[in-house]
Amino acid sequence: MSSITIASLPRMARETLSAIIQTPAAASNLAIIDVRDSDHVGGNIVTSQWVPSSSFDVHVPELIRTLKDKEKVVFHCALSQQRGPSAALKYARERARLLGEDESAKQTIFVLDGGFVKWQEVFGNDPKLTNDYVKDIWDDY
Repeated sequence: MSSITIASLPRMARETLSAIIQTPAAASNLAIIDVRDSDHVGGNIVTSQWVPSSSFDVHVPELIRTLKDKEKVVFHCALSQQRGPSAALKYARERARLLGEDESAKQTIFVLDGGFVKWQEVFGNDPKLTNDYVKDIWDDY
């Protein structure tokens, strides 16, 4: 059994993620996985791939295959307290099981600290970093 736990998954600060996105060489080695469900409406991080948590399990093998060569994979949900960390953990454990510990170690799996809620507070109105942003949706979140 894998020794990976939710507590052992590193967090990535929103400022770090925004810097990576804006650096073309670094961005090409990055994948962002958004596991929000219906709360996906109102904005999303540029280049992110939407894989709702409600159907995440069936997409894990495909994600492992398509993200195999990415150096960093960042998972998030609204707050990155439940769905984002859980999805990151499932992905990390299944990746280790399918590819082995050595191959799996070539990729770092992160959870976006504060999720999209904290992201949009700083970067919501920046079209270089956030797509389809609707501020009113997030005002009372």
